[in-house]
Amino acid sequence: MTQHYFHTDHKVRLDKWLWAARFYKTRALAKAMIEGGKVHYDGERAKSSKMVEVGALITLRQGFDEKTVRVLALSDQRRGAPEAQTLYEETQDSLQAREAKAQERKLLGSAPDQRPNKKSRRELLRVKGSWD
Repeated sequence: MTQHYFHTDHKVRLDKWLWAARFYKTRALAKAMIEGGKVHYDGERAKSSKMVEVGALITLRQGFDEKTVRVLALSDQRRGAPEAQTLYEETQDSLQAREAKAQERKLLGSAPDQRPNKKSRRELLRVKGSWD
């Protein structure tokens, strides 16, 4: 018998909710991202002590991706990923934008076929050295 750990009637801090929803590995990292302006609550910069409400829109950046999620439930406990995914729902606009950006990155950024050999490495160093 599984016991649900999420609630809709109590309050949870933003940093704790982001950690419980498994967007960040630690609360300290979640707090650093909030303070760095990487997380917006209902379109505005927030503090880590902001109390999360059900139905709120949270926009957060993770690496190259920017996600917009709607809060469906509250939790202050970190559990497995399948349970954590029930706390939020990503908006359709966010999904489409992330897929478009991923496709763009895939087309633009191609890795070199091989490592540079000694001659090409020296040429690279010569070019880089002239820019300093």
